[in-house]
Formats: sequence, structure tokens, C-alpha cells
Amino acid sequence: MSLVPSLFGRRSNVFDPFSLDAWDPFEGFFTPSALANASGSTARDIAAFTNAIVDWKETPEAHVFKADLPGLKKEEVKVEVEDKNILQISGERRKENEEKDDKWHRVERASGKFTRRFKLPENAKMEEVKATMENGVLTVTVPKAPEKKPEIKSIDISG
Repeated sequence: MSLVPSLFGRRSNVFDPFSLDAWDPFEGFFTPSALANASGSTARDIAAFTNAIVDWKETPEAHVFKADLPGLKKEEVKVEVEDKNILQISGERRKENEEKDDKWHRVERASGKFTRRFKLPENAKMEEVKATMENGVLTVTVPKAPEKKPEIKSIDISG
């Protein structure tokens, strides 16, 4: 838990300028029973899977994102590049079909849609993004452009 609260969004690091987790002014405002509708959906159904857990690390060669998406197939996940510097990871875990005779004792696995967006720095090569999914972990690799070293030119002093 951060010692400095974030007023504009949920961030693992308050000082991370690249995190774009949207601030939800209504988060926690409604109770599950208040959101129950005719089909029996609750706030848990709507919001429980909305924030997939994502790690972002930067190596000398690339930005690497790892998202825990247990139970999802690669066909249920989308990785997109938006505006040349925004990486978006989204998907949906659907509810299981309920049979009329089924009696549920506990439902703890979340379902619903999720979207995570990350603004990448200028050195990211967005045209070379690669994604793989193995054992419920999505890995997205965004290569970095080589760092340009400043060109130094010596000037002869006359006189």
C-alpha cells in the first residue's frame, strides 16, 4: 500500500507517469445488491475481472509486459497499438453456462471484460511488438530503439 494516495487512478507506483489506469469516481459506491439486475448479475460480475494484473519491466533491449490471465485462451485476448505509443491489452472471461438444476455453493472466479492501457516512451518500436501466451501468462515484448549518442564535434580555436 502506498503512503501517498493516488487521486487520479489506481497505480502500483504513484510516481509512474506511464500508467493509464482510469480513475473510477464510482468505485465502491454501489453495493453488489444495488447492482443486481433481473439476470442476477452483480457488481462482482461486472468489476471483478476488470483489472488484470500486469507487470512491466524495462530491459536494455525492450519493454516487457507480463499479464496473469488464468483460464483464458489466446483467442480471448487482444493486444493492440493505438496512437503509435499506447499499448492496449484487453479481453473477456465469460461466465460458465448454468444449468437449471445446478446448485452453486460458491462462486469465486471472476468473469467480465478487462482493458489495460500503457503509454510507452518514445524509444519504443511499436511496429515490432510481439506477444506470446503460455500457461495463462501473456508476455508482450516491445523492442526499444537504440539510444542515440550525441554527436560531439571538436572545434579548433584560432588565434
